Amino acid sequence: MWALLGSSNHNQIFFETAAVIVTLITLGRALEARAKGRANRALTALLELEAKEARIRTDAGERLLPLDDVLPGDLMVVRPGEKVPTDGVIVEGGSSFDESMLTGEWTGIQKGVGEEVFGATINQEGLVVIEARRIGEETALQRIVALVEEAQAGKAPIQWLADRISSVFVPVVIGISFLTFILWLTLGNDVADAVRAAVAVLIIACPCALGLATPTAIMVGSGRGAQLRVLFRNPEVFERAQRIETVIFDKTGTLTTGAMTLSDLTTDQDEERALYLVATVEAAGGHPIGKAVALGAESRDIELGRPEKIETLGGLGVIGTVDGIEVVAGKPKLLADRGLQIPNRLLEAMEKYEREGKTAFLAGYQGEARAALAVADSVRPSSAATIKQLSELSISVGMLTGDNHLTASEIARKVGIGEVIAEVLPGEKAEVIRRLQVNGKQVAFVGDGINDAPALTAADLGIAIGTGTDVAIESADMVLMSGDPALLPTAISLARRTLAVIRQNLFWAFAYNVAAIPLAAFGLLDPMVAAGAMALSSVSVIVNSLRLRGLGRF
Repeated sequence: MWALLGSSNHNQIFFETAAVIVTLITLGRALEARAKGRANRALTALLELEAKEARIRTDAGERLLPLDDVLPGDLMVVRPGEKVPTDGVIVEGGSSFDESMLTGEWTGIQKGVGEEVFGATINQEGLVVIEARRIGEETALQRIVALVEEAQAGKAPIQWLADRISSVFVPVVIGISFLTFILWLTLGNDVADAVRAAVAVLIIACPCALGLATPTAIMVGSGRGAQLRVLFRNPEVFERAQRIETVIFDKTGTLTTGAMTLSDLTTDQDEERALYLVATVEAAGGHPIGKAVALGAESRDIELGRPEKIETLGGLGVIGTVDGIEVVAGKPKLLADRGLQIPNRLLEAMEKYEREGKTAFLAGYQGEARAALAVADSVRPSSAATIKQLSELSISVGMLTGDNHLTASEIARKVGIGEVIAEVLPGEKAEVIRRLQVNGKQVAFVGDGINDAPALTAADLGIAIGTGTDVAIESADMVLMSGDPALLPTAISLARRTLAVIRQNLFWAFAYNVAAIPLAAFGLLDPMVAAGAMALSSVSVIVNSLRLRGLGRF
């Protein structure tokens, strides 16, 4: 077109404008690449921690194999100071493991035979033999990377809004540019000036910044989350976190450590005999309380028997047969339903334990309740501070647990929670969440156990403790990898800040275009100046998103 106009000056303007556009777009892309690089730096650092080889025990001795050649079932020999090649279970030995690459906690975690270890963690003390269980993309580390990449690649609902705006905005701008050209000619201006104004409109209205506004912020926000040990499973989490009004915590393993110990036993029978029968049944039930009772028996050098006909009743207790004797352990209701008489002295002992914040239950056999037992679970040191910080974010907090009211209320008092919903069966947790939602509340649920999975799914925002079960983690929208709820205020604050940055980006990108179009249409913006301003708007969006890198812990 410039050739038709017959002016070398027009050609010069065209090439200068093109040069400015290319230069500033290149700068914008460089900053975008820098943002992506910083966002993925935490993931790259984690992946670099993976072991490159594994020492495999075979019939012919030990041999080093590349990590890609390790198969499930292989026996990996890991010496002190070496990295665990892949996820597995200890079959020989015991040691302390540095799992800071997953949890952020530098304190070594002691593990022995039968316990799970994770690839890329460091064996700090003794030699161990580990049976490989998960390899490749199935390992905990690779699953974390996949979650972050999924969050970075997806689109938040607010991004769809930007896309819809752009789909309308672009044809409208083309129309305005054409009308500008016609009007300038109609008003008696020459063709060169009309073309200059029309081109300026097209350049200044280019919606590049709108396209970068959301994905850049999500990429930087999720990358910063990975550095802080917070995983966002998808971009929608950033918007859901903004709307959360209430956070409901599970108790055991979330607000408390989940490491229960047998603290009290009241019985008129032979204590060793009673504990032998109860611990044998409880150990077979697989519940954390049962494990605590079994460990308590073992610490007293009581060898457990072989139970028969074990029946676990979720939220009530367990029934089993030991040496031909049916043993019932659990809530008083369960014992009463099985026809066992319950002496008042045992009920009084149970109530005393509960007032002390312990989890208490009864056990009986041969027609009568024979013992009252209690297990103690310590409150996490950070729980009270976490509740206070959530309140500072204008979020109300409650607790949902299957434990009794007395124990739950005592734990709630210690951490500063006012609303307690106790004695809820595992299958009822999701229904409690739905009732809160029916009342108009946007509810987040924090849990770690298999029985928490339905509630995590039902909540508007499901938040799993990273040290919890795989089922809980897979059901959640957000994962706190440290295993400590103290990260929750940081996670919500980061999500809200990310969404705020997205809104700032969208507002300024769109407002800038709308405000600048009339200036270009009236000939107040030269195409070269318009090109620079357009590219700089994209740069400003990227720079604004990069501010999320500086967000620290709440």
